[in-house]
Amino acid sequence: MNGLDALRGTTPAKPHDARAIAALAANPGCARRALMDGAGVDKDRAARHLGFPAPFGQSPFAITRGNAFEALVKADGCAELLRMLRELLRLPIDEVAYQDVHNVGAHLRHTHTRALFDRAAREEQGTLYDHPLLSLRIAGHTAYLEPDVVAFQRGKQFHIVEIKSFAVIDGQADPAAVAAAARQAAVYVLALRTLLEELGHDPLRVAHDVVLVCPENFANRPVATLVDVRRQLAVLKRQLARMTSIDRLLAELPDGVTFDLRPDDEGVPTRPAAELAEALHQVAARYAPDCLSTCDLCFFCRDEARRDGASDLLGRQVRDALGGVATVEEALELAEGRRDPAPGQEEIARLLRDAERLRRECLA
Repeated sequence: MNGLDALRGTTPAKPHDARAIAALAANPGCARRALMDGAGVDKDRAARHLGFPAPFGQSPFAITRGNAFEALVKADGCAELLRMLRELLRLPIDEVAYQDVHNVGAHLRHTHTRALFDRAAREEQGTLYDHPLLSLRIAGHTAYLEPDVVAFQRGKQFHIVEIKSFAVIDGQADPAAVAAAARQAAVYVLALRTLLEELGHDPLRVAHDVVLVCPENFANRPVATLVDVRRQLAVLKRQLARMTSIDRLLAELPDGVTFDLRPDDEGVPTRPAAELAEALHQVAARYAPDCLSTCDLCFFCRDEARRDGASDLLGRQVRDALGGVATVEEALELAEGRRDPAPGQEEIARLLRDAERLRRECLA
């Protein structure tokens, strides 16, 4: 049993899907999440056992609406999607080929997907591949991923197509929803680039611009736009590299630490919640308000941060811009010279002091 298996214990490993992998990119500096995801620990079940369940998951209404919108976009061999791709990618009229990979059966889909994309890249055959099945190695485990559609423009590039049911109103969509869709699409881009590289093709034939399809305004008419996911790809690669070299984090753990829930024959956790909480406290978390929309352990980590006196946590973007300064109090102490900067924070401290000086001058 390797270190990650021992960390998970007798609890079955939870397979990674695209949403879970995408969430890794939302908090790349959290050691607790890196270890739990690397070991395949079910964070949702752990959070519920600890008494801090996260209110995640779509409502049945939202799921039904999303399925209906996807069916509309894919109806008649993705006819509506082809219309949008002709406008967005200048797709020639004669490129109307359509492959539904789902028809070959679940056990053959991954192999069939590899064969189809290999032939497309070699023989310049396209256009749309529905229900393809890709794979990506995550900390020694293989995760199988299903993008909505992959489009291939002959002589050019593959494009991941992501179909979402949140609306674009007057040309604007919810930024948080778009960011989440971009992170998820970046997972598919990385998986398809990995596949092409394994087949001996140029991985950059997979475009970093993904096609995001959403309903326009308050009607169900779909509209497509290109979203650049290069930043999300860079963060995702860093986090996955960190997970594959996770031995350093494991080595820092005290002996005997495990996140095992000790499930009984029916899968119900039997480990005392206080004991599991104590094990989790042995691993540093990087909680920020953003975690409330991306991590199943968010309420547990928030409670821990508040107990530690960090009730004024900065958002992650601000924290990263300030070189890891985590709280409003810490930022103020650096700005006022009441705290010595940590290694690497000297420049940030100087900028904060300059900002504080300018603030006083303006007030005077």
